Amino acid sequence: MERNELYPIFVKVHQLQVLIVGGGNVAFEKLTFLLKSSPNAQVELVAPEIRKEVRELAKKHRVDLVEEAYHINDLQGKDLVIATTDKTEVNIQVYQDCKAQNTLVNVADTPQYCDFYLGGIVTKGNVKIAISTNGKSPTTAKRLRQFFEEVIPEDINQLVENLNKFRKTIKGNFEKKVDQLNKLTETLIN
Repeated sequence: MERNELYPIFVKVHQLQVLIVGGGNVAFEKLTFLLKSSPNAQVELVAPEIRKEVRELAKKHRVDLVEEAYHINDLQGKDLVIATTDKTEVNIQVYQDCKAQNTLVNVADTPQYCDFYLGGIVTKGNVKIAISTNGKSPTTAKRLRQFFEEVIPEDINQLVENLNKFRKTIKGNFEKKVDQLNKLTETLIN
């Protein structure tokens, strides 16, 4: 049986420089989900043509728009790159340039040209769940996201805050603290 070998991490994109190459529908989708999850992300978007919706979204966030064709110099200082153009040769060039500079890259809808995938994300206050289908089925990730959005209570953030305060009051070593928190939260899954 095939196994998902991806290692999930949560990236502080407000501390990194993100580049999106492309200004069409796919760029709008990726930018929308990035900013929904991380409204303070630092993003530069490069494309010879940029959709109106992308421009409107960029005005509300920290998104710099550069209306010109992609050039390797656009990678300078970038930590993460997402290629979304409808030109396969441009997307592959972005991928190759990123690999040569050891920059993480995602070429939308092309798993063989991705160092990472943009999965489904559920956010309720301080709780965030990322969902991956190993790049095989974004639709399944979307449905799982919708499911978790419905079943996770809106007041989960209050629980997290209360547990954080309680955790700070527990005396003893790490194992004792983990044991007490596990006992306290076991009813969450029952």
